[in-house]
Amino acid sequence: MNGVVAEITYRAMLGRKRIWLLVLLPLALVVIAALIGMIGGADERTAVLLMKTFAIGTMLPLLGLIAGTGVIAPEIEDGTIIHLLAKPISRPVIVLTKFVVAASLIAVFAGVSTYAAAYLLARGDSGVANGFALGAVVGAIAYAAVFLLLGVVTRHAVTVGVIYALVWEGVVGGYVPGARKFSIQQWAQTVADHVSSSAFFKADVSLGFALPAMLIVTVGALVWAGQRLRSLSLTGDD
Repeated sequence: MNGVVAEITYRAMLGRKRIWLLVLLPLALVVIAALIGMIGGADERTAVLLMKTFAIGTMLPLLGLIAGTGVIAPEIEDGTIIHLLAKPISRPVIVLTKFVVAASLIAVFAGVSTYAAAYLLARGDSGVANGFALGAVVGAIAYAAVFLLLGVVTRHAVTVGVIYALVWEGVVGGYVPGARKFSIQQWAQTVADHVSSSAFFKADVSLGFALPAMLIVTVGALVWAGQRLRSLSLTGDD
């Protein structure tokens, strides 16, 4: 990891319009939870439902898309990545640094808001808040790697990412039983279920499958992104 690259990337991410999306989605989750609590609907069942459908099912992949593609795709599109590639920094180190920045941003925004929202609804009941917050953090790591890879391999990263997040993660991975084993959001829910003892929640994927699969996807995406970045010439052509 390169500290200078990390600092520049953090400044770029926190200074662009993307920061508003990174903030608004988590804020919306907490506001929804607070409103539910105000009308007397706060309970463990509601907390689990909101965490599954909005926090893990919607917010997490969208934050992954915003941060994962945002740390590198704009630089490739406008050609400024060439200045970075001209430096004596290896391409895998650049990829790893960008990944750490993206993963940390997703983990903080998703993890904190998920815990806060779940706690507002269920307090400490059955470990729902702890479980889903940890699931969000773990899922953030895999999403950061996958969307970073998209940012490197295609100039249409956002479009492809939206299709992936909405179609595969939201529809196929959420409703097709056989496909659930290959969905990051399902792996995140598995981690949440392992920590939580809620009777209203049961993950569809075993922890023994989810954790190795998440590791393979994360490492594989980073290796592929590093190799792909090597193919970029200093003129900006593939």
